[in-house]
Amino acid sequence: MKTLIFLLEKEFRQVFRDPAILRMLFIMPVIQLIVLPLAANYEVKNINIDIIDHDKSDFSAELITRLNGSGYFKLKNTPGTFEEAMKDFANDNADIILEIPSNFEKDLVKENNSKLFMAVNAINGAKANIGASYLNSLIQKYNIEVRTEWLNAPEQKLQKGILLEYSNWYNIHMNYRNFMVPGILAILLTMVGMFLTSLNIVREKEAGTIEQINVTPIKKHIFILGKLLPFWIMGLVVLTLGLLVARIIYGISPLGNLFHVYLFAAVFLWATLGLGLLISTISKTQQQAMLIAFFLLMIFILLGGLYTSIDSMPKWAQIITWFNPVKYFIEVMRMIILKGSTLFDILKHVGIMILFAIFFNAWAVLSYSKRS
Repeated sequence: MKTLIFLLEKEFRQVFRDPAILRMLFIMPVIQLIVLPLAANYEVKNINIDIIDHDKSDFSAELITRLNGSGYFKLKNTPGTFEEAMKDFANDNADIILEIPSNFEKDLVKENNSKLFMAVNAINGAKANIGASYLNSLIQKYNIEVRTEWLNAPEQKLQKGILLEYSNWYNIHMNYRNFMVPGILAILLTMVGMFLTSLNIVREKEAGTIEQINVTPIKKHIFILGKLLPFWIMGLVVLTLGLLVARIIYGISPLGNLFHVYLFAAVFLWATLGLGLLISTISKTQQQAMLIAFFLLMIFILLGGLYTSIDSMPKWAQIITWFNPVKYFIEVMRMIILKGSTLFDILKHVGIMILFAIFFNAWAVLSYSKRS
């Protein structure tokens, strides 16, 4: 016990002696949690659109005005021909081209039917798909309003056989920050824990102090525990700061029991810190440790379900996510914070994370070899 206390005292002194580590631990996650949800926005705006208006009618002018004032589209140009508009496509100055035919108003009034042509610049696939969906939705809304208000079409002709009513659960207003902030907090906690611990032992190797520890009678598991416990405590402090930022800046507070968040985070930190220490034991230099940690972190982020739905991934990628600790943390954070899930609801996730923690820490202990 005295040996462990001595190691903990040494680690805490080493951490608080280095201002760079303190900034990485406490300042960096807070700044990132404030900035990233504001930048990582699922809403697509400022979609550049070229509109070719061959009709020049009141109806076409009204449609252009509505699209331009929707807040989603930015009218870049009104070329006279489709060939001119394609030049904006070629120069990436336009995302969508909308061509209004010369008989647009006439067909709409007399034939009760008119066609528009839309071309989408699919270089940016996500923006193109969402932009096309927005444009289609706005045109359909405009179509209904024109037929009811301007053309006095009978209301029953506009009614469809199936009427869909829906409601949003757990995130009533579909505020993207409500599900981005918990996920980003999980990523930041992983970054802080895994990066710092991955540099821990290898830094002692480069400094030469590891040789002094190797000749002592300290057991390997006590040494690993002494390396892990300080960052585990500071990880929980970072989580507390993140939850305070979420509450103060974004007004997000857990619907579930806050203790359950800390319970899962405590087990999660044992797993990720153990992985970081494993990287540190097998690496010879800090640069090598950082490259390995960065490689794993990129996989954790991209296959964690934060930016891409796991259900939308190929089957082989979904299998890989089973071995991604970050995936389970993101799910649990959203379950507790947004749904108010209970401990019973997350027991499966807790069990899986305990297995991760045992596996990584046992591997770290076995990988660390003392040499005299």
